[in-house]
Amino acid sequence: MEIEDIRWKVVEIPLKKPFRIALGTTTVYRGVIVEVCTQELCGIGEASPSPRITGDTVGSITAALEIARKVLIGKDALDVGARMNDLEGTIRGNTAAKAAIDFALHDILGKRAKMPLYRILGGERKKIDTSLTVSIGSVEDTIKHAGELLEAGAKVLKVKIGLDPEEDVERIRALRNITDARIRVDANQGYSLKRAIKVLRRIERYEIEFAEQPIPAERIDDLEILRKSTEIPVFADESVHRSSDVLRLIGKVDGINIKMMKSGGIREATRMISIARAAGMKVMVGCMIETKVGITAGTHFALGMGADYADLDGYWDLKENPYEGVVYDDGYNVLPEAPGLGIKSPGN
Repeated sequence: MEIEDIRWKVVEIPLKKPFRIALGTTTVYRGVIVEVCTQELCGIGEASPSPRITGDTVGSITAALEIARKVLIGKDALDVGARMNDLEGTIRGNTAAKAAIDFALHDILGKRAKMPLYRILGGERKKIDTSLTVSIGSVEDTIKHAGELLEAGAKVLKVKIGLDPEEDVERIRALRNITDARIRVDANQGYSLKRAIKVLRRIERYEIEFAEQPIPAERIDDLEILRKSTEIPVFADESVHRSSDVLRLIGKVDGINIKMMKSGGIREATRMISIARAAGMKVMVGCMIETKVGITAGTHFALGMGADYADLDGYWDLKENPYEGVVYDDGYNVLPEAPGLGIKSPGN
């Protein structure tokens, strides 16, 4: 099945409200939806740029896709590994663009096999519990936002922290007073080591599932110190992009957050989860702000590979969702029972 065309479009979707984390505030999602087509089938993917984390922008993504079109047209779409090797050998970085191509090729693979992708990857269940994210705001805003998510069926909350240690501690205390839901915290590199130790020790009493990337990504050795200084498990996010990063983190963290936009797609993410498991680390599959295209692909990977945790809620922040795929039901992401990714686009 030769690739005949690669096409894409830029999408711009306002967020329901400003999404604030320690790294900054977002009000509009701009991403790129990609289709890879053979004569018989088309696969769909998504590239979500994150300049602060991956260095990708919409401009860099579309430039990379122009190169991908020249490199991949005429080659076998079913040999996903070879096609991703083609891209790795031609395009430096640009992991979001590579992820979009990777998703689309896996979508074609599933459609050709007439099987959902998670089954091809080895999974048996088609649903996984996922956290829903509470962005940084006042303590009152936190309680209000969390209440809305709990009303919508959330069983796990991921609470953004990392700007004000005192407010962060109060935020968690107030939240624990209103719910016994599982709580994770994510500082997005917002603390120094000293502050991270202080905050995590103060919130240990509130049964925190784990703390994600409390300190700057490059402070690998400090992650190990932090891990030994608190009872709360420590997970890496911005510190881990690819399999080489997982190797550097062995013994320094309790778990990692794999995001397709960092890894460049499912193929590299599979290597990452294999190394992490061999090293005794837990694995969460996460996301950026994405439409249901990217979130559905991430859910297929999480279920196919048997991830320990999921944080796959990026579409919740969008005012509209132009694509249908994964569905949130009573705390779980549930996949459609359809070949490939099972994405339905407008007009289908």
